Amino acid sequence: MQSLAGRTLRTTAIHAPVRGAIDYLDDALIIIGGDGRISHVVRRGDPAYDAALGIADQQETLVSLSPDVLLLPGFVDLHIHAPQYAQLGQALDVPLEVWLGQYTFPLEARYADLDFARPRYEALVADLLANGTTTAVYFATVHQGATRLLADICLARGQRALVGKVAMDDAGGCPDYYRDASAEAAIADTGALIDYIRTHPDNAAARVLPVITPRFIPACTDAALEGLGRLAHQTGAHVQTHCSESDWAHGYGLERFGETDTASLDRFGLLGRRTVLAHSNFITEADMDEIAGAGAGVAHCALSNAYFAGAVFPLRAALERHVHVGLGTDISGGPSASMFDAQRQAVVASRLLESGVDAEREVADRGRAQSRIDMLTAFHLATAGGGEVLDLPIGRFEPGCHFDAIAIDTSAAEGGVRLFGQALPPAALLEKLIHTANRANIAAVWVDGRLVAG
Repeated sequence: MQSLAGRTLRTTAIHAPVRGAIDYLDDALIIIGGDGRISHVVRRGDPAYDAALGIADQQETLVSLSPDVLLLPGFVDLHIHAPQYAQLGQALDVPLEVWLGQYTFPLEARYADLDFARPRYEALVADLLANGTTTAVYFATVHQGATRLLADICLARGQRALVGKVAMDDAGGCPDYYRDASAEAAIADTGALIDYIRTHPDNAAARVLPVITPRFIPACTDAALEGLGRLAHQTGAHVQTHCSESDWAHGYGLERFGETDTASLDRFGLLGRRTVLAHSNFITEADMDEIAGAGAGVAHCALSNAYFAGAVFPLRAALERHVHVGLGTDISGGPSASMFDAQRQAVVASRLLESGVDAEREVADRGRAQSRIDMLTAFHLATAGGGEVLDLPIGRFEPGCHFDAIAIDTSAAEGGVRLFGQALPPAALLEKLIHTANRANIAAVWVDGRLVAG
């Protein structure tokens, strides 16, 4: 495998530019510019195919993937707590508020030490790329130095990323040893990080973006929320926060403000086209309409919701109300760093919501009708859907989009895919891959045409 910027790739690929359908590119030519963006996609049978193939061959820019390899768009993980990677798979048996106070805040506080932070952030970014996550949306910590370090590592490794310094200043909701000194400090440090990332000498292509990150309403004072809202308006930066995640978090907002998290975030100027709302399990229909009207999106974290939310996000209902939705692992509330697992769990959660889980109830009263999604929808959400939430041209093999891609080797000996020579229809092939592929099946990963793993 090699870097592909400025080359023509001959391959078979599957992508899902729109929800509800996939596009199968059989033996297609994907022409990638020197900037790592796709300039043309030429399908076999197109009148220009033979000429484009001949030119690439003559100019020695043609790269052909093996027939055993299927190309997929890189995965977009909309919700990752970068410092929590060190506790992945631990302490998942307690309520959210206990998990934060006893385990998570003490761990995150240690990232004041850059020698502690560096190996953990290095491992996280490398592992995510090897798992096919080409775009990652990161909560870091309150620490300016460690958050800048995370951005540096993403740039060095070539991962597309949104990196945010967590803002949390409320003495009533944050421990003394781990919080911003004041609302003014939280706002100023967020602004400083935005400037650092945007002016970084290695970030001319803006592959890493800043994201304004109030942790969640229980951790922030009104002054911090107001100031961060003003900063979002002034800078046009992305925004990320938690929204109505659990009974506790949702109830806190109602008690404090007499309104839902969605309404409060909108009132503080934090709900806009580039806002990512993590979880959102308890949003109302009115919230959905407000989110859709603002053009904001939801990071659906189905696996972590099973541990901490106490409810299943009404994914299909949100999609039908035109809410932008993508998927997130929620490391480490979700105990897997794999977006394959995120897709599988999104389908499982939707099936459980529709069928219900209490066998003592009658079938008709057991679940929420018309709630299930299929694997093709989950794949769309993990790729093009995530790009739509972020308002970025990613997750699709179309002209103008960044060439962020994963090569899936269906013949890998240590992989989970077993085709046994079957020639499956495209939709069935994709479903089989998402259900059974693992890290060993990922032969190569590219971001902007640059080989970043494999």
